[in-house]
Amino acid sequence: MATRNIRLDGDSVLRKICKPVKEMSYRTSVLIDDMFETMYAANGVGLAAPQVGILKRIVVIDVGDGNPLALINPEITFQEGEQTGDEGCLSLPGLVGQVTRPMHVVCKALNREMEEITVEAEGLLARAICHETDHLDGILYKDKAEDGLYEVE
Repeated sequence: MATRNIRLDGDSVLRKICKPVKEMSYRTSVLIDDMFETMYAANGVGLAAPQVGILKRIVVIDVGDGNPLALINPEITFQEGEQTGDEGCLSLPGLVGQVTRPMHVVCKALNREMEEITVEAEGLLARAICHETDHLDGILYKDKAEDGLYEVE
């Protein structure tokens, strides 16, 4: 495993739409391992493949509940409720903004074995799934920040 460089705001790769993963390869497996290592090294709760320069529909998330997730080709199929709170991003270090996201989401994806899974999430996990899947479509949280961004103290 290796820590990869996180692409920062302004890098054009962050605004591109990612391609679906069709099969699990050795390179894709290594990418997922590297994404987890990179996310943990940066003290993040989520990371999307374009943030490390790879235009594949892969995200990793760990909100500290003992259940780290690698989601391949994630798709939010249901959402309800609303939560507004501070949100940050490893690609915009030191900045946060108020973003409204669904309180509850259902996400279909493939796991590392390329088996279809369904993840039901609330609160922080729902926020993280929404944030990371936005990255796969070239959307950054700053696009949704209600009052702009401000520096973390």
